[in-house]
Amino acid sequence: MKTIKKYTIITVIFAMTVACRKNKENIDTEKPTIAIDTENAFPKQCSTIKRGTSFTFSSTLSDNVALGSYSINIHHNFDHHSHSTEIGECIIEAIKKPVKPFVLVKTVNIPAQPQRYNAELQIDVPADIDPGNYHFMIQVTDLTGWSSQKGISIRILE
Repeated sequence: MKTIKKYTIITVIFAMTVACRKNKENIDTEKPTIAIDTENAFPKQCSTIKRGTSFTFSSTLSDNVALGSYSINIHHNFDHHSHSTEIGECIIEAIKKPVKPFVLVKTVNIPAQPQRYNAELQIDVPADIDPGNYHFMIQVTDLTGWSSQKGISIRILE
């Protein structure tokens, strides 16, 4: 009887050790990525967009396990603030006070949770918004909650 208890305890401890190791191996620890340097990605750093027109946001998003959603945030940069993800300098207009700035915040769920997704979203720029410097922020989140951001400086022209 003591031998059976002994082997039962050893078997349970062994099973728990193997199960814990397997769970640790399956934990997602990688952030998703945003490709804005591909040929058909848009906008790119320093892109210009005419107000009163539409354009298509395009980027390749990827993750090692599964993507969940992405979001777009467009806001003015009339005060010359910066985001740590921006790359390179663009033409900067003088600091000005916003009257009717363009603001867009949009979240899109990615269907079927793929590892790679070609995001495309048509964006209409109203004709009556303030032209000038803007930030185009992209955030992608995977199914486990990891997220990455990219900030792009753009200009909206008259």
